[in-house]
Amino acid sequence: MPVCPRCDRTILGTAIKCPHCQLQLKAHGHPGMSLNRTKDNRILCTTCTYDADNSCNFPKRPNATSCTLYQDIEQDNSAPAHAAAKQPIYAVPWWRKINQPWLALGILAAISMLIALF
Repeated sequence: MPVCPRCDRTILGTAIKCPHCQLQLKAHGHPGMSLNRTKDNRILCTTCTYDADNSCNFPKRPNATSCTLYQDIEQDNSAPAHAAAKQPIYAVPWWRKINQPWLALGILAAISMLIALF
């Protein structure tokens, strides 16, 4: 379970505000939009990938202590290798998922042609 950055108590992962100290945990009151904060008042921009490649458009840049866009530089480098390791070897190709009805219709037509010929 996540921990509140202000009062260090455990909270629900879907909580919009901390029930103990009323700290805003989700951006704009939306449960799916996380708001990244620091426990101390250090600046997030110094360790953010968007600041490193100069593509950040957050209004509080370069002194933001809370941000919805934040991505840690160290986690960004390890994420693609970690994500690739989770994909199963037997994964169905994307085109088969999209064209599954046409594939079934083609197999049915082929079976019908075989039955008609013999």
